[in-house]
Amino acid sequence: MAFCNRFGSLLRQSISQTSVSKGQGSMGVLLNSIRCMSSSKLFIGGLSYGTDDRALKDAFTSFGDVIEARVITDRETGRSRGFGFVNFDSEECASSALSAMDGQELNGRNIRVSYANDRAPGPSGGGGGYGGGGGGYSGSGGYGGGNGGY
Repeated sequence: MAFCNRFGSLLRQSISQTSVSKGQGSMGVLLNSIRCMSSSKLFIGGLSYGTDDRALKDAFTSFGDVIEARVITDRETGRSRGFGFVNFDSEECASSALSAMDGQELNGRNIRVSYANDRAPGPSGGGGGYGGGGGGYSGSGGYGGGNGGY
């Protein structure tokens, strides 16, 4: 899958550079088809903050069996971050959902649907925090990492 994503990225960059230099339009549909031919997981962007997991699943069940539909929420507030993921049981269902739902309205907002990217391997988590070192409470009693914190 990593190879497919890497290959798709290289192909997308190459085509977009060629398209720009020749003045051609976007090739988004073609690129999505090529980029992840074996993906049954979709990224759904532009969701209304009122959309929950159930509403997201209901919107996509007409295209096939939805294994999971999840709206991503903020850890601290519990509020929707405006995007989510839908997993289908087959690639064909995901492909038809992508074609039919991209740009359509859901709960008052036009949504963007694309194949989900795999996360890059390695340590996860955000940067930042006070005092460097990734934030959080350090063992030294201060907020932040490193030299005393905040």
